[in-house]
Amino acid sequence: MPAYEEDTSEFDRYDAQVMGISIDHIPVIKAWAKSMGAISYPLLSDFWPHGLTALKYGVLRAEGFTERAIFVIDKQGKIRYIDIHPIGDQPKNSVLFEELKKIQG
Repeated sequence: MPAYEEDTSEFDRYDAQVMGISIDHIPVIKAWAKSMGAISYPLLSDFWPHGLTALKYGVLRAEGFTERAIFVIDKQGKIRYIDIHPIGDQPKNSVLFEELKKIQG
């Protein structure tokens, strides 16, 4: 998540809004954000009903937690890119910028 913060101006250049969504409740998300330092983009809670958004996006595991996933959604609400990856991995932001270039044409 800090890597997204570091590239905020580049995401802005593509008119893209970064946001994080977690199935944790708000106090946990706030504590996590504080431990990360300054996170300027929105962090949202999918706590109640537990993981409903994650379920709708197909990333809620049967165990009750989510896959680590990135979705790029265009302004019409169409999902244009999905990356589901191991929790310890994070795709390079350059991959996301390439996808954003495709959307802008």
